[in-house]
Amino acid sequence: MRIVVINPNTTASMTAKIGEAAASVASGATEIIAVNPADGPPSIEGYFDEVFAIPGIIAEMGKAPAADAYVIACFDDTGLDAARCATEAPVIGIGEAAFHMASLVAGKFSVVTTLARSVPAIEHNLAKYGLASRCAKVRSSEVAVLDLEQPGSNARHRISEEIARAISEDKAEAIVLGCAGMADLAHSLSEEHGVPVLDGVVCAVTLAEGLFKVGLRTSKVGGYAAPRGKRFAGIFASLSPAEAEVVPSV
Repeated sequence: MRIVVINPNTTASMTAKIGEAAASVASGATEIIAVNPADGPPSIEGYFDEVFAIPGIIAEMGKAPAADAYVIACFDDTGLDAARCATEAPVIGIGEAAFHMASLVAGKFSVVTTLARSVPAIEHNLAKYGLASRCAKVRSSEVAVLDLEQPGSNARHRISEEIARAISEDKAEAIVLGCAGMADLAHSLSEEHGVPVLDGVVCAVTLAEGLFKVGLRTSKVGGYAAPRGKRFAGIFASLSPAEAEVVPSV
């Protein structure tokens, strides 16, 4: 199968890291294609950035209509509902994927994310997915997303310190890393702290493969129905949906 992994921000080094994490867990028969839009924010840190990333997500999906599944590699699950409207193929957000996986291996988990401004969006998603009661706490490490791309930064150390606090203070039995830019840290942090540490990228790829294997597609009844045909104005004209147009799955 072919999975297109979309990093909604424009930072190519993060896309490469995400692609490596996705490929590390994918089966031998799965092709991973990691992409990011050319236009938009270099990192997504809160509600404002999210808005400007969503058109790029839809555009990247349009460039790969033959994909068997798509992964939205932003922990806020940026544009996830809109992306599901645009295709019949499964679309997995790394936040939702990690929450579900964590709930299967631990009674309570905590989330360690980047900046405090990202906490409300994550808490909102946990409630939306019905998993808020399984999350002990959403914690910020006060690490800016782009610091994760800087060699020699103390980002990993600060994340590790926050994990230690989550285990001690929240009684967390597992930790979910709240940023796709942390994808390369999960294994070593799990070994360091002795609890499952989940990266949403590998969780999402694993779930995408499972959905494909059993032949499940995105429902087109109700909220995820294909967008109605209309002509968008101005800079979004190229994203105008045709009547009942969806990106087909193959």
